[in-house]
Amino acid sequence: MAKLFRAAIMGPPGSGKGTISKRIAQNFGLQYLSSGNYLRQGMADNTETGVMAKTYIERGMLVPDHVMTRLMLSKLEQLSGHSWLLDGFPRTLAQAQALNNLYQLDLVISLNIPYETLKERLSDRWIHPASGRVYNMGFNPPRVQGKDDITGDPLIQHDGDKPEALMARLRHYKEVAKPVIDLYKSQGILHSFSGTETDRIWPYINSLLSTKMQTLPADTCQQTP
Repeated sequence: MAKLFRAAIMGPPGSGKGTISKRIAQNFGLQYLSSGNYLRQGMADNTETGVMAKTYIERGMLVPDHVMTRLMLSKLEQLSGHSWLLDGFPRTLAQAQALNNLYQLDLVISLNIPYETLKERLSDRWIHPASGRVYNMGFNPPRVQGKDDITGDPLIQHDGDKPEALMARLRHYKEVAKPVIDLYKSQGILHSFSGTETDRIWPYINSLLSTKMQTLPADTCQQTP
């Protein structure tokens, strides 16, 4: 059976994971699975997992491991014959171990972005809550200030993106991510990239993936309709 390619991307809030993930999906034909997108979709559709997740998110709490694991593993089950890229999962060691029990990752990308860069990006970041679309006033502003390009709904800025809350978020990310990073480092599949600009980091990631995937048959990376 043809070898499938399975990867994950990690990075703190504002690191550019979403932008890089979309480029990877488009350039290499990987299925892109964003845990944040699935949570928003589940909450909007009032699915069982979405309702459960909402009770935590509304209280400002992180969605527990068992909820996230159930959500994401059920999505992966539907993609058994495809190559994929995970964004936002696994976030904790418990999630990584649950994933490990079922799938062997080929590559984990870790983004290391300086604090000052993250602070600058997030203070300029505005979001359309219903869809998760992100705007940046510096390099990707909405056509009409304060309004979503597609729906015209008002944009919001998360309290956690404000500078006073950002340091706590980054500290928490580092604490939770470290054992996950150590696990993948020990497996020899972790590749870290540092920088302040996504466009400068991207060629290195592109080159790495081209090398990693050049031996794979083309049909292992097909996308579902």
